[in-house]
Amino acid sequence: MEFAPLSLPLSKLSFTLLLSTALLGACSKEEPAQPQEQPAKSEAAPLTGKIDRTRAGELLPAVNLIDPAGKQLNTGALSGQPVLINLWATWCAPCVTEMPMLDDLAGEYEGKLRVITVSQDLQGAEVVKPFFAKEKFKHLQPWLDTETELSTKFGGGVLPTTVLYDSTGTEIARVVGGYDWSSPEAHALVDEAVEPAT
Repeated sequence: MEFAPLSLPLSKLSFTLLLSTALLGACSKEEPAQPQEQPAKSEAAPLTGKIDRTRAGELLPAVNLIDPAGKQLNTGALSGQPVLINLWATWCAPCVTEMPMLDDLAGEYEGKLRVITVSQDLQGAEVVKPFFAKEKFKHLQPWLDTETELSTKFGGGVLPTTVLYDSTGTEIARVVGGYDWSSPEAHALVDEAVEPAT
């Protein structure tokens, strides 16, 4: 049996791919052509991400991040304390839904776990700084990766992507797509990095 080649126009194909990732509770890494409004709190995106351990054991890649003031952070120099790195964007609904939970998680594990949220917005501080000012996060800092280098190193293209590393910079697990970071499952995962079995 022969099948006719797929002949969808690019715009329809792009729409189909975006719709698929939206239904999965995740966003394509590509920023939308038109700015999107932030989802209202009552319109929170579904959180359907699952814990994935297939890349456990990989080392944290070294990438230079900056904050809106120009301060630099090299991810390769983060060993010594467990780290949770979250790739997100202001236009990604599941990302926006996760952010308050990540802020709370950072507060709960303060001094034991460093939570680093890294914006993949190509507009950088122009959109991230107002977002942080509006949300008034207590524990998160607005790190920027306008070249999306970290996303490329993580081998993804889907936002949010969150990767947990132990104190040696070795990956424990990751979650692709929105995730409930306030859940008992999330705390059990973080505890693996914070309180490793002896």
